[in-house]
Amino acid sequence: MTHHDTIAGAKPAECNGRTPNRRPASAALHRFAQAATVLACIASLSGAARADEFTSQVTRIVVPFSAGGGTDVISRILAQEMEKTLGGSVIVENKPGAGTIIGTQYVANSAPDGHTMVMATFAHAVNPSLRGKLPFDTDKDFAPVALVARSFNIVVVSPKSNFKSIADLVAAAKANPDKLNYGTFGPGTSAHLAGELFKSLANVKLTAVHYKGAAPAITDLLGGTIQVMFTTVASATSLIKAGQLRALAVTSAERTAAFPDLPTIAEAGVPGYAAESWYGLFVPAKTPAPIIDRLNKAVDKALKASAFDKLASNEGLIMVGGTPAQLGEYVRGEEARWAKVIKAAHIQIK
Repeated sequence: MTHHDTIAGAKPAECNGRTPNRRPASAALHRFAQAATVLACIASLSGAARADEFTSQVTRIVVPFSAGGGTDVISRILAQEMEKTLGGSVIVENKPGAGTIIGTQYVANSAPDGHTMVMATFAHAVNPSLRGKLPFDTDKDFAPVALVARSFNIVVVSPKSNFKSIADLVAAAKANPDKLNYGTFGPGTSAHLAGELFKSLANVKLTAVHYKGAAPAITDLLGGTIQVMFTTVASATSLIKAGQLRALAVTSAERTAAFPDLPTIAEAGVPGYAAESWYGLFVPAKTPAPIIDRLNKAVDKALKASAFDKLASNEGLIMVGGTPAQLGEYVRGEEARWAKVIKAAHIQIK
């Protein structure tokens, strides 16, 4: 039997309670042989445990939002697909509240064993800058697993609006400083910060009007209370197709397959503009690298499932995957970029 066989899980005679027919040359060698045997047995048993760890325990994807939203839907499809690779139950657990902080803190305080993950979003990158103090450190208390998807927003106006392009919007905003209103889903949301980035790069003044969700904001957009929105694909697509909203541009860095005829904001006259949302899985810090690697491979395989095709089209998603290191680098870049926008706009949430 080779050393590799022992590590892989085969049981030597000592593990079966039988002593091999050999005599060490000395007491010291005898003790060394006994220690080596114990280590081999531990390696054998732990190898078996590792093979069974995801089939014997439930793995949770914590969603820091209420059930039914975009993050929840993505997470539930991902959980179903990851089960096929991991071999055990993968469930979604909703823990909404405090701008994703409640659910995120729950994961930060969980055992680093790979059985509790958080589906982090745009909020994960901006909360450190938006809020004075968090009960966790987004960089030190989490380990990245995989970037699941990226998404973009759409700049929309009422079909009755005089704005036919981003250039029209910029010209009107410069002619009427602070007199044009844009709707958001609340302070610090992607729709809000997308607007603030637009103001900064286009050198215009717009007034943010905050709503509790997209629906009431769109109602006021159609009624003329606000003049423009940087809204999600899910909230706007059907209305755009029905002619009830006019789309001017997408907020992504490149054109998208979902709206190939829409220019990016950068193309439409605001160089350097790019704002996107994202979904990424994290586990508690100190989770062993082999476990993270196994989860990462399960995510990569899951994202190739046909179940994501329709969702990607409806939600304006770009399924990503990739390595844990790539997610870590991406989020650090997002943190730094949005920190500048938040500081310049003097946005704080208490």
